Amino acid sequence: MIDILRGITVLDLTQNIAGPFCSQLLGDFGADVIKVERPAGGDDARKWQTPSSHGIGTAFLAVNRNKRSVGIDIATPEGLAVVRRLADKVDVLVHSVRPGSLEARGLGCEDLQASNPRLVYCALSAFGDKGPLAREPGYDPLIQAFTGIMSVTGHPDRPPARAGVSVIDMGTGMWAFIGILAALYQRKDTGRGARVSTSLMETGVNWMSLFLSHYLGAGFIGQRMGDVTPMTAPYEAFDASDGPVLITAGNDRLFAALCNALGLPELPHDPRFSTNEERVANRPALHALLAQRISPLTAAECVALLRAAGAPCSTINSVDAVAADEQVAAMGMIRPLPAPHLPDLRTVDLPVAIDGAKASLRHAPPLLGADTDGVLQWAGYTGAEVAAMKESRAIG
Repeated sequence: MIDILRGITVLDLTQNIAGPFCSQLLGDFGADVIKVERPAGGDDARKWQTPSSHGIGTAFLAVNRNKRSVGIDIATPEGLAVVRRLADKVDVLVHSVRPGSLEARGLGCEDLQASNPRLVYCALSAFGDKGPLAREPGYDPLIQAFTGIMSVTGHPDRPPARAGVSVIDMGTGMWAFIGILAALYQRKDTGRGARVSTSLMETGVNWMSLFLSHYLGAGFIGQRMGDVTPMTAPYEAFDASDGPVLITAGNDRLFAALCNALGLPELPHDPRFSTNEERVANRPALHALLAQRISPLTAAECVALLRAAGAPCSTINSVDAVAADEQVAAMGMIRPLPAPHLPDLRTVDLPVAIDGAKASLRHAPPLLGADTDGVLQWAGYTGAEVAAMKESRAIG
C-alpha cells in the first residue's frame, strides 16, 4: 500500500465532490484525515439520493474513504473553538467554504498559521479568491458552461452538453492535492507551511488549454464535433452492425495499420489521405470509405481485427461493462472495502502505482460523527468536556 503521507494529519472542512476528492487522495496516500461535518445532516453529498447504498448517497461513498468523521457545529462558539484547537495539531487544513467566510470566523490562513506556522492551508473555491465573481457559488456543470467546455461538447446538431463525468470537481481536487504535496515538500526545507489555493473556474480554463491555444495561436474557435477530434483523422466513432466503435489513428503509421486491417492498403498512398492534414481536410470522404468496410462487422469483430493489427480502437462501453471488464480487473481498479454499515462496498482505486503499490485502503466512508469522541480525546478534551459540548449540541 502507498503510505508515503503516513504521519501527516489533515483537517477536512470540505463537502460535495471537489474538496472531499482532494482529502480522499491525501488519505489514499496514507494521511490521517479528520472530516468535519455538521452534526445535523453532515456533508450534503450524504443526501444526494438516488442512487444510494444502505441509505447513503453513492456520490458521498465515491470520495470519502480513508477518513474519520467528526460532527462539529462551527456556528457555535464551542464548535469554532474545537476547530481552532484541531487546526493547531494538524499538518494540513483543506476547506471549500466561500472566500472570506472562514476569515470572518477567525479561521483564515494567517489566523491559524499564527499558532501553527507549519500548517499547509488549502482553499478551494468556485471562481477564485479575487475578481468580480469571487464570492459567487459554483458547481461542476455551471463551470463547464462558464469556461467553454460545454461549447465544444456534444454533437453539432444538438444543444451544448456537459461532460458526463465530474471533470471540474475531480480536476480541482487533483490540483489541490498536487499543491498540497508541493507545499509539504517545500516545508521540509523551510520549516513553514504555505497557503494553497485553486478554484473550479481555474480548472475549467486549464482543461480548455488546447482549445484556447487553437484560438490564441491561430484564431480557431472550437465547435461541437461529437466524437470527432478536430486535429486528427480518423479519430472518431464508426457504426458496426451492432454498435459503434471508436477509432483513434493518431499518426501515419497507425493509419496505415488501420487501412491494412480493413483491406484498404491503397488509402495511405491516396493524395487525399497521405498526411494527417489531408485526412482532416477530407474527413467526410475518408469516413465514408472506412465506414463501408466496418459496417458489416460486429463491434467485437471490428475491435479484434484492428487490435490484432495494432490500430487503437474500442467499443463504447456502458458503466456495467467497464465494471466487468477483464482489463479493469487485471489492473485492480475496483476493489472491495467492506465495513459493518457497508458490507458490499466496492471502490475505485487510484490510477497510479508506486513500486507496484496503489491506494492505502484502510477505512470505508464513515458514518456521520462516528469518530467524534476519539478525535476530541486525541485533541486533549476530557470526557466531561466532550459530554458538555454534546449537551450544548456544539458537537455530535
